Amino acid sequence: MNFKKQLKEGLLTKNPVFVQLLGMCSTLAITTSLFNGLGMGISVTIILICSNVLISALRKVIPSNVRIAAYIVIIAGFVTIVDLMLKAFLPDLSENLGVFIPLIVVNCIILGRAEAFASKNGVLASAVDGLCQGVGYTVALCIMCIIRELLGSGTFGGGILNGGEGITVIPEGYPAMMMVMPVGGFLTLGFIIAGSQWLMKRIEKKEKEASK
Repeated sequence: MNFKKQLKEGLLTKNPVFVQLLGMCSTLAITTSLFNGLGMGISVTIILICSNVLISALRKVIPSNVRIAAYIVIIAGFVTIVDLMLKAFLPDLSENLGVFIPLIVVNCIILGRAEAFASKNGVLASAVDGLCQGVGYTVALCIMCIIRELLGSGTFGGGILNGGEGITVIPEGYPAMMMVMPVGGFLTLGFIIAGSQWLMKRIEKKEKEASK
């Protein structure tokens, strides 16, 4: 287990959103305020860690021919728990995220890590993988939320700061409402992916120069 390597993969080289392009439906739909992004990111992180740990612990018990179905059942159990917890303690967030919480069951990020990592590695390493991938997913959502909320609504921290209204940064009438619409999600995602690819190439170039 290499925590530094796994964290780098989660944040940069194998980021679920900006590199692997997984979970695009929720990424484009809910990233209109920081409250939504943090809520979805933390929910997915909790489910990733819990499902990775249980799948790793049962990897030698689950028959190979039914492993995908077993993974989905395990993931669905944790999604149900998180969904009920949100409805009980954070009803506003649950309402904002709507159907996208139950849809985590079929989110390719969760199932992908179960198949690619948890089913082949120990419990501790799988827990760390879930944490790192979840942190990468959360950071990606928050970056998109901050950009779209700022440019589309003119606020920062909507749902969290200033009694839930957020801090007004751009005066009313100036924000580009297009940014909180679907087209704004696609534009934001495209520019961030381009920027992250440029950053990774710069890092790779520096690493090659340092190794010479």
